[in-house]
Amino acid sequence: MQNNDKTMEFMQIAMKYLPEAQQQLETAGIELTMDNLQPFFTLFTKVMNEAYELGKADAAKE
Repeated sequence: MQNNDKTMEFMQIAMKYLPEAQQQLETAGIELTMDNLQPFFTLFTKVMNEAYELGKADAAKE
């Protein structure tokens, strides 16, 4: 899978949980805008890429 394809899939996952995240942040008094959301999407993509590679390595061992 190409990195760009993975990134798009990861973003789809993030968007699925975005309403829940917005609600949690609002409850905590934090406003969620697209501007302050971008760094979290970047971090999320890094985490998801690392988790994907870990799963891929584990699958190769079996």
